[in-house]
Amino acid sequence: MSQPRRSTGATAPLRSPADEGSTVVRHRTPVPGAYRFAANVLRPPLRLATRYSVTGLHHLPDDGGFIVTPNHLSYFDPFPWAHTLYDHGIAPVFLAKNELFQTPVIGRILRGAGQVPVHRESREAATALRDAVAALAEGRCVAIYPEGTLTRDPDLWPMRGKTGAARLALESRHPVLPVAQWGPQDVIPEYAHIPKLFPRKTIHIRFGPPVELDDLYEREPTMEVAMEATHRIMAAITRELEEIRGERAPAVRFDPKAHGMTVIGNFKNEDTRRKAAREGQR
Repeated sequence: MSQPRRSTGATAPLRSPADEGSTVVRHRTPVPGAYRFAANVLRPPLRLATRYSVTGLHHLPDDGGFIVTPNHLSYFDPFPWAHTLYDHGIAPVFLAKNELFQTPVIGRILRGAGQVPVHRESREAATALRDAVAALAEGRCVAIYPEGTLTRDPDLWPMRGKTGAARLALESRHPVLPVAQWGPQDVIPEYAHIPKLFPRKTIHIRFGPPVELDDLYEREPTMEVAMEATHRIMAAITRELEEIRGERAPAVRFDPKAHGMTVIGNFKNEDTRRKAAREGQR
């Protein structure tokens, strides 16, 4: 794996925004108290464990709602880019898997912070889309992982995406900013839970320009249109990650179903492998 090369454009220093001092940031929309509490609790360990190299902040819209679509390669990776946005006055609303909302402590914080639960692979997922559209109408930033789970690609490139982010963009007509990141997997490796805090890691984050979707807005919202929008979003994320990593992604995006993997959950678990085998026999 080659080392990330220096990218061009608006770049923040190789340090966490939290290192810049106690500058007061004015947030664009009201931030719930539980959100501020969680941000303040997470700030010290983030400062301790990581520094950021951030590119593309000039692509963030000055006002109004927008969607960010990060690649997903570690349980740790929601924190650096969200921390970056938060320290620039934007508190992203996460579409998080419903299982997290069922835990006693984390669930209470997520609900108090106004985050949106997603019932993955179920009909109730439409409720999350409705709530996300409402948040965008209020001028908020909504974050959704278009892959739906950690990438299964063996080299950690973005894999085949799901249509949730595309459907949200087509319904709301708010801009979609691709976000590529590289380095969180060095803090918490794939499907691991214990962080490797030392030595201090550099997280590379790159915000791309809005994905071109205007020509799809007036078309009938068919699955074909949603898949085309998804393809464009995933291609945009991949291009930004190529810039960070300094290498080309595979020509064909990894498809977990084609490799007998379940679309959610830890595919390395024995129960998950058995479920994938049963699904493949149907």
